[in-house]
Amino acid sequence: MILGLFDQFFSPYFLGVPLLAIAIAAPWVLFPKPSNRVIHGRSLTAQNSFILNFTKQILLPLNVGAHKWALLLTVLMINLITLNLLGLLPYTFTPTTQLPLNMGFAIPLWMATVVIGLRNQPTIALGHLLPEGTPTPLIPVLIIIETISLFVRPFALGVRLTANLAAGHLLIQLLSSATLFLIDQMWPVAILTGLVMALLTLLELAVAAIQAYVFVLLLSLYLQE
Repeated sequence: MILGLFDQFFSPYFLGVPLLAIAIAAPWVLFPKPSNRVIHGRSLTAQNSFILNFTKQILLPLNVGAHKWALLLTVLMINLITLNLLGLLPYTFTPTTQLPLNMGFAIPLWMATVVIGLRNQPTIALGHLLPEGTPTPLIPVLIIIETISLFVRPFALGVRLTANLAAGHLLIQLLSSATLFLIDQMWPVAILTGLVMALLTLLELAVAAIQAYVFVLLLSLYLQE
């Protein structure tokens, strides 16, 4: 039973064991398995079409060397969008509302882009810290600002995903509580509130997909730099 607004974001426990790992791994069971048949089913065809179009969209601005990240970025996208969407179902838990989990995705992948840039093109990677044509007195200040901006990137990735999903869940919880409270006292207002909640739920479906796409897109942009 949820006693407070933020209790829905607590990791579920069973016999004292946290179920966060199961909540992350279980959605993969829902995906159709590859088939050796010449003609695939509708679900497998739709899945393959989505993966193909997404991979083309992400890898379009990247050079050939960055195409090695195709599998990693695609799996990350599918994982995030599945967790976000399934978290909107009743009696479910959304792992991506947990900041530590999102930072666990963001920091290693951001660090990988930085290390690859320093290894393959160290001059260009370090050149991003100082824009061309900068006046001499501003060079130390701009280097500090760009360095801070570089290290803020993973936190921006994790916080953006957490904040958007948590805000949507909180709004749905508030509207649903208001609807149940008003249904016996002011049923016209309760109906209006319920309609707003239904529209907000549709919006959250779009937000769940968009935020997963934005997370992966920003990673690809960092890799492109």
